[in-house]
Amino acid sequence: MALLLDYEFAPPPDSKEIDTKVFLESVFQLPSFLDRLGFKVFKLIRDDIKESITTIKAVYDSDPVKYETLQQILIAEKSMYGSEWPKAGATLALMWLKRCLRFIQILLQSLADGERDKDNPNLIRINISKAYDEALKRYHGWMIQNVFKAAVCAAPYRSDFLKALSKNQEVAEEDCLSKVRQFLINFTPAVDAIYEMYSIMNAELDYKV
Repeated sequence: MALLLDYEFAPPPDSKEIDTKVFLESVFQLPSFLDRLGFKVFKLIRDDIKESITTIKAVYDSDPVKYETLQQILIAEKSMYGSEWPKAGATLALMWLKRCLRFIQILLQSLADGERDKDNPNLIRINISKAYDEALKRYHGWMIQNVFKAAVCAAPYRSDFLKALSKNQEVAEEDCLSKVRQFLINFTPAVDAIYEMYSIMNAELDYKV
């Protein structure tokens, strides 16, 4: 069994109204997934995910009925925070969390699509850099960008990364990548649904940290 399949997401409903409890149960396991991969390049992503989850869970736990879906959280907080919204509460936490989820999704999709550095085919720096550039870089200031750039230099070999995804078992590369594609079947539309929600509610912010 591939490590990723221990952390499969539930498929989003047709309504795209994402159940908060189900979502939290899924993302709650992602930091331990990144830890089990054992590569320092993912530490920044892992820490952001953990912090965001803590904030969203605290809001949900305060009133599980009122905050049954992620959409209900945003709607309630828009009224609650007024002019401070969306840069407040669980809305802000979910904004950053979805970006981290997009990073993971782009990285895995890039690997599944067979994108490689022609000069260094057993490195995944090109895949990680693509994910960072598309999902997170525009929201990071010079200092954080340099921290991540340095971390990418220590990125694992492609073979070691795929082996970690296979629970350190010797598995054929295509077999491992087929499990990656299986994981993405639910993961990608779940992330897309959150991005769509932020677009519809005009809740996206474009500032740097």
